[in-house]
Amino acid sequence: MTDKQIKVLVVCGGVSTEREVSLRSGKAIYDALVRRGYSNAVLFDLTGDNIGEIVAIRPDIVFLGLHGKGGEDGCIQGFLELAGIPYTGPGVACSAVCMNKILTKRILRDAGIPTSPFTALRKDQCGDIKALTATLAEKVGFPMVLKSPCQGSSIGVVMAKTEAEIPSAVEEVFKYGDELLAEQFLDGTEVTLPIMGNEEPVTLPVIEITSEREFYDYTAKYTNGLCHHIIPARISEQDRVKVCEAGAAAYRVLGCCGLSRVDFIIDKVKGPMVIEVNTLPGMTDMSLFPDAAREVGMSYEDLVEKILEYGLAARRDLDR
Repeated sequence: MTDKQIKVLVVCGGVSTEREVSLRSGKAIYDALVRRGYSNAVLFDLTGDNIGEIVAIRPDIVFLGLHGKGGEDGCIQGFLELAGIPYTGPGVACSAVCMNKILTKRILRDAGIPTSPFTALRKDQCGDIKALTATLAEKVGFPMVLKSPCQGSSIGVVMAKTEAEIPSAVEEVFKYGDELLAEQFLDGTEVTLPIMGNEEPVTLPVIEITSEREFYDYTAKYTNGLCHHIIPARISEQDRVKVCEAGAAAYRVLGCCGLSRVDFIIDKVKGPMVIEVNTLPGMTDMSLFPDAAREVGMSYEDLVEKILEYGLAARRDLDR
């Protein structure tokens, strides 16, 4: 049982494109801790220039409610480790790799975990749009999905169905960085697998995701009525088993701990394919992870406290 007198600093906000969602996640986490009797819980809005205040506060643990760059990419994790402060969620290496979809897919591919065919390019390789289009058509094929590899919440994700759509799609992706990931479009059911735990991770129910938009983009994720979470997912038992096995394998090979969420598309031909791994999943009232926890009888407060326990248990060999 966790000592409820410990000082828990809920860090949210940040400077990424997902700041507003992070603020909502952080407030929900903080409120849950207060309801559970953590009287020393503190809500902290990280703005970039106030990061030193975290050390001054001297929390017993930081509960990370951050999303996107600076939060999920290993930066804040590295800072906390240098400061000797435990935190929730995966460590530096796992966070950095999973934030970069190109690195994630290379590791998944090398580990034999199913993921869609892809190619990766830098901005300096994409000056000749005709040559680029020909390369993408040859290596990936149409339709394809173009992504900025280090964004979250489907920001910087564009679908290109024809060669004519490539120039505008590439331009949109490069608004968010200098790398581009092109993936073969998968036609099928989108599902996600929430997983929690350290040495012995546990899979939660598979969730089917449907969207009122062309795909499950930022607007669909955070606008009431534009997306639906279906539990249990309307998939075959065979596919459910494959999703759980591939998700657990990805969790282990990438070094996840505490919690992570593995996203899939169950392609009509290829079957379940891992799309990406989210190391600090959303914790808002519209988020997937709390939905899956509720399905197994775990309240939002239960979930928050369990994540806190995993963070305290990991401790990451810090010399405090």
